[in-house]
Amino acid sequence: MDFDFAAEQPKLVQLLIGVAAFLVVVAVILLLVDRAPIRRRAWPHATILLLPAVALLGIGLVVPAVRTTLLSFMSGDGLNWVGLDNYAWMFTQPEALTVLRNTLIWVLLVPLLVTTVGLVYAVLVDRTRFESLAKSLVFLPMAISFVGAGIIWRFVYAYRAEDQDQIGLLNQLVVSMGGEPQQWLQEPPLNTLFLIVVMVWIQAGFATVVLSAAIKGIPAEIIEAARLDGASPVQMFFRVTLPSIRSAVIVVLVTQSIGTLKLFDIVRTMTGGQFDTSVIANEMYNQAFRYGETGKGAALAVFLFVLVTPIVIYQIRQRREVR
Repeated sequence: MDFDFAAEQPKLVQLLIGVAAFLVVVAVILLLVDRAPIRRRAWPHATILLLPAVALLGIGLVVPAVRTTLLSFMSGDGLNWVGLDNYAWMFTQPEALTVLRNTLIWVLLVPLLVTTVGLVYAVLVDRTRFESLAKSLVFLPMAISFVGAGIIWRFVYAYRAEDQDQIGLLNQLVVSMGGEPQQWLQEPPLNTLFLIVVMVWIQAGFATVVLSAAIKGIPAEIIEAARLDGASPVQMFFRVTLPSIRSAVIVVLVTQSIGTLKLFDIVRTMTGGQFDTSVIANEMYNQAFRYGETGKGAALAVFLFVLVTPIVIYQIRQRREVR
């Protein structure tokens, strides 16, 4: 297909203007830095270099956050003030309550399962002969995007009628054992659990790598002392290993909690939020961009921000305590 320069000219002009503006800003920054007083240059240089970043942060984060908050108190078209009606809808309507329930299930199960699987795997493969290979295999899914993983697992859960050949791995196993194929992604609330499996499959490698590194950081003297005291493997795990890697476990839990709250790709790719599988991020997209309910979408976005904020604050405090 031929590229029509005439039709694309406005876009090309905008691109050139953007590049020129960027070069001008860089040139001005370099000029100001070069002409700053030689004595006590730290503050002038820091101010000059930080101003563009602060400006971009304000334009890209602060202004949209304020605008989204205002929109959450307005009607779907963004013209009329409706007060707390959008938040009342969120906590009273069945479809919205289902979204909140699903999100709660995700936040409770995913961090716990990912951390548990990663911890058990890290302990089992620690200092074994094929440790590197084992870690590589469990870490491989992290190289796949959430959308790619969703497509892969849609084939795993794929359904065909009983008289047809099954292309889904799970249904093929069921049929080979004499069972009937099931529509795994259309049967709430189990379909939410099947989606959670995908997230755990992807993130278990991250937990394994972090926790394995923490386990290797445990001083050998502590491990040797516990063994001399006659500690069993179970006692070693709960009384030595787990307390010693507490900070790493918290990092994994917090990271997975934040990632789960903003989850969108897996649900969008595999079910589109249908069959009672929608979560806050997916419903926010649906309300704002598919149904034209900007106010409800903004209210969900604000609520999501409120949920994430305490976790982020806790993580910041934890890092300060470590330092």
